Amino acid sequence: MLEGKAIVRETDMPEAMQSHVLELAYQALDLHEVSDYKSIARHIKQSFDEVYGATWHCVAGVDFGSCITHMCGSFIFFHVEMMEFLIFKDGADLTESKEEMIGAMQK
Repeated sequence: MLEGKAIVRETDMPEAMQSHVLELAYQALDLHEVSDYKSIARHIKQSFDEVYGATWHCVAGVDFGSCITHMCGSFIFFHVEMMEFLIFKDGADLTESKEEMIGAMQK
């Protein structure tokens, strides 16, 4: 396991959700080899899908780039020592129309 403290670089998640994802990252690092990025990412993604509903995405590793679109309130990018984590929800599973979503956001 990496022993460092998690440093959040960017987020728009509520604090409780941030705490939860950081705990999941520490759990994943305890359960899997530090170099097994795929298993670490899967652990976090599946746990978030179970608790917060689908469709969450998780990228874990060292030295990666990204360009994503995410739902408001569902994004966090942090690192623990040299390992970086990107977790977000893309909203592809939404059945609401674009107009309904915009109306809900304006309320």
